[in-house]
Amino acid sequence: MKPSYILFLSFIALVACGDTKTSTAKYKQPSVGTINSLQVVTPNPLWNGVVGDQIRASFAAATPGLPQDEPLFSIRQMPLDVFSGFAKTSRLFLHLTIAEKDTIKIRKNPFAKPQTGVFITATSQEKLIALIQENTAKIIREFKLSEIKERQRRTKISKLRLDSLPSAFGLTLEIPSAYRIAKSEPDFYWIRKALKSGHTNIIIYQVPINTIPQDSTALQAIIKMRDDIAGAQLPVEDGDTLITEQAYPPYITQTSIDTKFAFETKGTWEIKNQWMAGPFINYAVRDTANNRYLILEGFTYAPSSSKRDLQLELESILKSVKVK
Repeated sequence: MKPSYILFLSFIALVACGDTKTSTAKYKQPSVGTINSLQVVTPNPLWNGVVGDQIRASFAAATPGLPQDEPLFSIRQMPLDVFSGFAKTSRLFLHLTIAEKDTIKIRKNPFAKPQTGVFITATSQEKLIALIQENTAKIIREFKLSEIKERQRRTKISKLRLDSLPSAFGLTLEIPSAYRIAKSEPDFYWIRKALKSGHTNIIIYQVPINTIPQDSTALQAIIKMRDDIAGAQLPVEDGDTLITEQAYPPYITQTSIDTKFAFETKGTWEIKNQWMAGPFINYAVRDTANNRYLILEGFTYAPSSSKRDLQLELESILKSVKVK
């Protein structure tokens, strides 16, 4: 064998070994956990005392927009010495200890992928509680963003083909294949997924841009819009209509959908005379280029089931929209 050929083979082997070493160093095992499941890693004495009380108050508080109280996250606790090996692969975790410094760090993929971990240290229980209180909103926002992305990742595995989506809407949407088209018209689109008891639903329509003012009357306008349009388009037995529940007014926030300004409205729908109700989430996306608000709404009817994770699935679908 010629010396030059031997040198070439040696070079290839060296490069291959280097690649293997590099890829091994970068590899992180897949994370695990059901949607909205939070692993809390902290010593038992902290968990069983005032620190644990604050953790539960912050992260097991009632989820906004649901008709019954359901916690933001399903929490499990483990002591520090158990947090090793497979136990470190939880997709969401909160790690709290007493240490020499007061610190908080939010890290992406520290031990697995995808993963969001929050590390909090403090010099006393009182300071731990203060750090939790000061950062609860930010931590919840990061955890929820992580869960939306995870739910969207799962949707991509098996998606519904939307050939019947009206071209007038000018959008794309990623929807799990378990959903079925219930109504496809030029001005109204409805898909739904059957549950063991009930169903989840997505509706899409558009209204002129002056339908929703950008002031303090926006919520009132959105309620009227959805009651008029969804109430007329969604079939209900015995001539009743689906409306926004009047006893508990929805709450509204401003957000961004596909880089566009949007109103996010969460509340409860009802069919009064039939004692039917459930949660909804509505996005009114301001599309100035087309002089319209694009309306995307998800709502659930599941009288014998928890609705937190069902609503998060709907939220993840609506947030996958791309407006052309």
